[in-house]
Amino acid sequence: MSTESLNHRSYWADSAPATGTTTFPALREDSADVVVVGGGIVGLLTAWELTRRGADVVLVEAGRIASAVSGRTSAKVTALHGFTYSSLAERHDEATAELYARSQVDALRHLAGVVDTLDADVGWERVPAYSYVESARELPRLQAEERAAAAAGLPVRAVTEVDLPFPVAGALRLDDQYQFHPRRFLLALAADLARRGVRIYENSRVVKLHDGAVGRVATADGATVTAPDVVVATHYPVFDRSGAFARLSVRREVVLAGSLPVDRAPGGMYLTFEDRTRSMRCAPLPDPGRRLLVVTGEKFTPGEEDAAGAFHRLTDWARVRFPGVRLSHRWATQDAFSTDGLPLVGRLNPATRHVLLATGFAGWGMSGGVMAARLLTDYLTGRPRPPWSRIYDPRRLPGFSEAGELLGHQAFVAKHFVGDRLHSDPPLAELAPGEGAVVEYEGERHAAYREPDGRVRLLSARCTHLGCLVRFDDAEREWACPCHGSRFAVDGSVLHGPATRPLEAREAPAEPFEGPGGGP
Repeated sequence: MSTESLNHRSYWADSAPATGTTTFPALREDSADVVVVGGGIVGLLTAWELTRRGADVVLVEAGRIASAVSGRTSAKVTALHGFTYSSLAERHDEATAELYARSQVDALRHLAGVVDTLDADVGWERVPAYSYVESARELPRLQAEERAAAAAGLPVRAVTEVDLPFPVAGALRLDDQYQFHPRRFLLALAADLARRGVRIYENSRVVKLHDGAVGRVATADGATVTAPDVVVATHYPVFDRSGAFARLSVRREVVLAGSLPVDRAPGGMYLTFEDRTRSMRCAPLPDPGRRLLVVTGEKFTPGEEDAAGAFHRLTDWARVRFPGVRLSHRWATQDAFSTDGLPLVGRLNPATRHVLLATGFAGWGMSGGVMAARLLTDYLTGRPRPPWSRIYDPRRLPGFSEAGELLGHQAFVAKHFVGDRLHSDPPLAELAPGEGAVVEYEGERHAAYREPDGRVRLLSARCTHLGCLVRFDDAEREWACPCHGSRFAVDGSVLHGPATRPLEAREAPAEPFEGPGGGP
């Protein structure tokens, strides 16, 4: 079975549809104590925390809640984050690594309490987490992580025996971690919020922010919400005044899901950074004789690499390493990485006291999202903040170790802002049905997509965020901006921020495409 024949929707979306469970209207006008922008784990959980402390909350989501990044995750909830602790100790210091570990452990404990309070079937399971290497050459790196994680307070232990169907050179194990069905959890959270009086609005893309004594956000349709405080929980900030775009890079990662016989299914959550990252875990299925296998990997920059190739490489790997797996779903997810390796959670910038944001979780959005929701709630309710709040403050100054990352990120953006305009483009006539490319047409560069019937759809090739040239993602048939990760449908509509406006339509040639045989 090829990857094209697999279901291209997230397994979590297919197995927990929102229809009949949660349906929320589009925003008209409203006001509240706090408006939360974004309906993923950070936004929903922040609204939940604030409501339990007596705040009147409005939540506004551009599409459907729990359908963007939080609905496409692997849903590992763990404090063992690959080789994060040795990296933090090296780039910052051991105290920073310890605060990071304490914040993640606190998030796990708190999320377990939230799940217990909701009393919903969210596939919650307690399992061990592993970071492993297959090559003996990588053992020194694994040993450095063991020392750093232990110094940070995590009870990790080195092991060589794991329940994977292939050998490893070594692994770190951390017990009593969690995994769950992310959409079931988030939909249960949204239903509980609605019962508690939170007004949730869907299909309401926020495009403007007024930051004054009273904040105000406005949607593309002109609807507004006013509130003294605003939380921007949109994965990648959709407002540039934070300056976060200068400190964030974006990576995309492909995901496969399928079933295994229960006796062949690993019982833990696994991660290695070898082979362009490989991450896997299993989950319950309606058939008690089988388990769902979820495999992720092949990190790449949106619009920079061949997504179809990433799907094929991961598929081949999964079928070799897990013989007998019946793959059923394929999709992709997206993560934001800060230049100093730490999320940004807190005040938007030094000049504001009323707008907060959370971003930069580097693939650990489940535990990081819980941490962020708790920290944002402490900011907004005036409660004493935990000691780790300082390492996440967006207003922190870049350190010496961050300088190279900052310069590299800005050079990468400059390459796509300027350098892409110097490349030659394919002729429009060479574009086959179902294909897209930036092309030269009537002396200008356009994002061109040829429909299956041969008609051409032309759009501006400039991303509406900061003007970089978009590229066509052949695997997902979407336009992607390599600079900051915005994604657009073939009709130009926004699928993923930070862009909030669609690609502008251009007049296209009316004649249909004539292929080699003379017909469409």
